[in-house]
Amino acid sequence: MFITASTDSLVLNPRPLKTGTSDLRGLAQYPVANVGDAMDRLGLMDSGLESQWTGASCIGPALTVLTREGDNLAIHRALDDAEPGDVLVINALGGTTRAVFGDLLAEICLAAGIAGVVIDGLTRDRAGIHELQLPVWARGVSPAGPAKNGPGAIHIPVACGGVVVNPGDLITADDDGVAVIPAGRVETVLGRLSQIDSFESDLRARIRNSAVPSSSANA
Repeated sequence: MFITASTDSLVLNPRPLKTGTSDLRGLAQYPVANVGDAMDRLGLMDSGLESQWTGASCIGPALTVLTREGDNLAIHRALDDAEPGDVLVINALGGTTRAVFGDLLAEICLAAGIAGVVIDGLTRDRAGIHELQLPVWARGVSPAGPAKNGPGAIHIPVACGGVVVNPGDLITADDDGVAVIPAGRVETVLGRLSQIDSFESDLRARIRNSAVPSSSANA
């Protein structure tokens, strides 16, 4: 950790073994809305979790953290276990009084290769996070900073945005919000996404071909 603090209050579970997933580049081409459609519109975090800057997107396996409202000790410790491409998923109990994440943690995330951060809680230093271009989703912003006392837990199933996220589940997020793809369903979802994309492309073409140009209508 880049801070000096006791981690005695934390539950430090071992990082689960990675499960095989499809090529992330294949999934990354699809918007979150379509991913939700491919999962029967389930597995989507609630609309209270919003992108902290327009145009942010990410995809990667979940590195899960449970922390007390207004405390980020567990987040600092979790980043010691981070692997490049992880998406940090934090249950901060939906706290709306103190931020648990700011631009200094964003710097640490970038150094660790974190692909994105999803927080059921608050951030601060929004301008700094935007400047760093770290994709972050959260419930809002507060200038009030966190404590670093714990308790917390790492690598456990967490609730985030009304969805259960297991360590290693695939997270994909964009301006519309955040979707959680269970690790065991990635191949199925990818296949359904291809079908949805083909259907929508065909429907768009039929809609556009049916439009009558105004010049023809007035001829």
